[in-house]
Amino acid sequence: MADDLEPSLAGQASKLRAILQSALDAIITIDSRGHITTVNPAAEKLFGYEQSEFLGRNVNFLMPEPYHREHDGYINNYLATGRRKIIGIGREVTGRRRDGSTFPMHLAVSEFQIDGERHFTGIIHDLSAHKATERALRQAQKMEAMGQLTGGIAHDFNNLLTVIVGNLEMLEARLTTKDQRELAQEALDAAELGARLTSRLLAFARRSHLEPEVVNLNTFVLGLSEMLHRTLGETISLSTSLAADLWLARVDPSQVESAIVNLAVNARDAMPNGGRLVVETQNARIDEHFAVDLEGLTPGDYVRLSVSDTGIGMPRAVQERAFEPFFTTKDTGRGTGLGLSMIYGFAKQSGGHASIYSEEGKGTTVNIYLLRHVMADAAIEANPPDAAAVSGDGECILAVEDDDRVRRLTVARLKQLGYRVLEAENGAEALGILASHPDIDLLFTDLVMPGAIGGYQLCQEARRLYPGLKALLTSGYAEELVHSNWLGGENLKVLRKPYRQAELAKAIGEALKGQ
Repeated sequence: MADDLEPSLAGQASKLRAILQSALDAIITIDSRGHITTVNPAAEKLFGYEQSEFLGRNVNFLMPEPYHREHDGYINNYLATGRRKIIGIGREVTGRRRDGSTFPMHLAVSEFQIDGERHFTGIIHDLSAHKATERALRQAQKMEAMGQLTGGIAHDFNNLLTVIVGNLEMLEARLTTKDQRELAQEALDAAELGARLTSRLLAFARRSHLEPEVVNLNTFVLGLSEMLHRTLGETISLSTSLAADLWLARVDPSQVESAIVNLAVNARDAMPNGGRLVVETQNARIDEHFAVDLEGLTPGDYVRLSVSDTGIGMPRAVQERAFEPFFTTKDTGRGTGLGLSMIYGFAKQSGGHASIYSEEGKGTTVNIYLLRHVMADAAIEANPPDAAAVSGDGECILAVEDDDRVRRLTVARLKQLGYRVLEAENGAEALGILASHPDIDLLFTDLVMPGAIGGYQLCQEARRLYPGLKALLTSGYAEELVHSNWLGGENLKVLRKPYRQAELAKAIGEALKGQ
């Protein structure tokens, strides 16, 4: 009988191991004291630890406060009273990775016994991507609701202004004295200002009348350069970085000009002590990864118009509200808060999008994505090189990025390309990892990071300590601004955010070869 039972038990154990190995969600088992007894590969990948670093440790090291200190009490309370708070009931909690970053996760716990001793199994599903999609959807819904509200108000107010202006003009013709006509003219001027405000509101609500034409945006940038020089003043230098092979876009020329001027004025106000302004055009292929960050913009080919400054920058809370109508950080009377909202509405109405990249104390870049226009008789150019064609062969890359979400995406993309990846969230941590891992082949770092060690300083120090180490920078700022302000004469290349997987593969491959 025992002989018949042993193969059965061995088969069940083999089956269980296969399930653990292939499961996409993290699975962790603990004993009644909270000590980890088994983990699967998905748990290693999710939390960033090797299997040996899990086993025997209290599971609370995978939890931030207050769960970290309260977890043992949960188990003891259940064992003493039998009251279930988590067991058998899935709930959303927060996990902590090896690098200290936290993430939302769904946890489902079940109980089982081995030789009379209680054990618990936790199945963990990472909710990071789900939460990011939810945030993007909420933001899109908020902007859509605000657009409907402001559009309705602007439409009705335009009708009122029409009546006001028409009656004032008829009244003005009947006035007999200079003072009376001056009063009427002031009222007309105020009504004209109201009309401009409603025009901007309608642009945000995507209800303004557009007259699109097929244009090359370089023409507008060059045509506005002289006027922008006068607008910016002597303390701000203006330069352009224009793509020679820029794709065409079908947009309203007046809206493009207005957007550039508005962004230049905003940049001037953000640089009271002077600085640099760069207007840049680029072809941009948006893939499914960055389409999520751009409020679900349809993946495809776009022309990107970027206006970058070296001003005071925006804190995160301001960035999140910058496109809302009437939101402004300027003093009362210095702005309506409609400039950026108008640009956002124009971009969306034109089938594109607008986004902001900013670092406090470093500057701001506003990107306007406009859908590429392909002439009916023009040949569609070939697809970009396949990322698989320039994939890695197990080389080790240290990815340094202070934004948790961007860092996780970068690590996943590099692993997909066939590289081994280590990660750090700042320059100091990156230098520590370099010291303990002499096998690192490439340092891939964000340019602007908090703290004393930015990307450029990190590359300099790393190359001093480890001669021959390859390095590649990435940044959301305009390419010319990046090179002139930080790189100087260094032989360092910058991969501009956002980038497609094929562009990442090509840049990493060239950096490893020293090209």
